[in-house]
Amino acid sequence: MRIGVPRERKDGERRVGLLPEGVAVLVASGHVVLVERGAGERVGFDDAAYAGAGAEVMPEAAEIFGCQLIVKVKELQRSEWPLLQRGTTVLGFAQLGRDRELLDAALGAGIGCIAYETVAAGDGTLPLLAPMSRIAGRLAPLIAASLLMTDRGGSGVLLPGLDGVAPGRVVIVGAGNVGGEAARVAAGLGCRVQVFGRSARRLAALREHCTGDVEVACNDPANLAPAIATADVVIGAVLEPGKLSPKLVSREMLRSMRAGSVLIDIGIDQGGIAETSRMTTLSDPTYTEERVVHYCVANMPALVARTATLALTRATLPYVRAFADRGIDAALAADAGLRAGLQIRGGAVTHAGLAADSGLPHASA
Repeated sequence: MRIGVPRERKDGERRVGLLPEGVAVLVASGHVVLVERGAGERVGFDDAAYAGAGAEVMPEAAEIFGCQLIVKVKELQRSEWPLLQRGTTVLGFAQLGRDRELLDAALGAGIGCIAYETVAAGDGTLPLLAPMSRIAGRLAPLIAASLLMTDRGGSGVLLPGLDGVAPGRVVIVGAGNVGGEAARVAAGLGCRVQVFGRSARRLAALREHCTGDVEVACNDPANLAPAIATADVVIGAVLEPGKLSPKLVSREMLRSMRAGSVLIDIGIDQGGIAETSRMTTLSDPTYTEERVVHYCVANMPALVARTATLALTRATLPYVRAFADRGIDAALAADAGLRAGLQIRGGAVTHAGLAADSGLPHASA
């Protein structure tokens, strides 16, 4: 199989879809790997490393997009849409549900798209999304601590507090991978943390494993609204795989917060959980609405791109190998979890959640 690895073009994105060691594994199995020039340089893997692993380093992206399988990180960017060729399959974070123009472009191009965010393991977990979710969760309190500083428009609260001065309050909405990691880091900083979630099992696990001042509660507006009113930081950490996020944080809730408080909406890829959330970029990450500093960056793990690339490619390489060795059709047929990742194919929507969010017919995978 011919496998292409393009250089990522999303604002601030530095990750890469395959490392040289992954290329070497694929080439040893008889596959051809084309890597766009400069694809890995921003995480410390230069073109010579890829060439040494057996890749063909290509000067232009157009040749990459002619491959049978394209291994990416983030969703297809506008500059890449004209390069798409019917019958190719793109493997990466797809984010088709919240961008109708992207969805229409991908459907019109007749490509297949397998989304990291909905590929499932046998136990229902999301093995390709999980490492990036954990990184985003760990980053969120650190970013919030910076945004609370007055030079960033924040309220001037030092999250860990000081002797005789209470630490900041952090409210986390969601108790999965993102919320759990955010809670652990925030508690480790000495913050007073409240976590709201729907799963009693996950809330119980958080209560057991988090050290520090951590409270957990059911995700009910009657509980959430007063917590947000006294919070210095709200972290949105809700994910419904393959579907747009529910709007759990209203404009009225945010209006009740102290001026200069911070909202970090990690699930902005799926639309975000706040009524006031709109996507921002790493080059222009914040805006202020209802006196609250909003941070709604869709590719937070790119801030720690080397760590994120190492974690992501360790998780994705077995799936890339399955597609390469078996072929796309056979790999999908053999693995229900991979089929759960198939979002579109041949101009049709093959994922039920995407079909529901887009209002388009659902075709069988």
